[in-house]
Amino acid sequence: EVQLVESGGGLVQVGGSLRLSCAASGFAFDDYNIGWIRQAPGKEREGVSCISTRDGSTDYADSVKGRFTISRDNAKNTVYLQMNSLNPEDTAVYLCVASRFSACVQLNFWGQGTQVTVSS
Repeated sequence: EVQLVESGGGLVQVGGSLRLSCAASGFAFDDYNIGWIRQAPGKEREGVSCISTRDGSTDYADSVKGRFTISRDNAKNTVYLQMNSLNPEDTAVYLCVASRFSACVQLNFWGQGTQVTVSS
């Protein structure tokens, strides 16, 4: 069975940092682009970041450029999202996603999500 299990979320002060992890299993991890989306109540779902399986190239939403960094470790079937300089607008449920499409424009698999809350 396909599994994408996120961890690392929590409550953090404005300006703080968190590192999210996503452990994948049940599919060919090396064949998929992996990314993160976020969802906050009453707001549209937002694509946060995506990393290519082909060349390691990355994509970021304008709202997180310069603050977030995505990476993957194929040997561990794990993807990471390092989040720095957090602000209240980053508060959301963050979901790990897997996609056969560039920039994760269409999602094939996704996890249950982990809550990130940034206090004012």
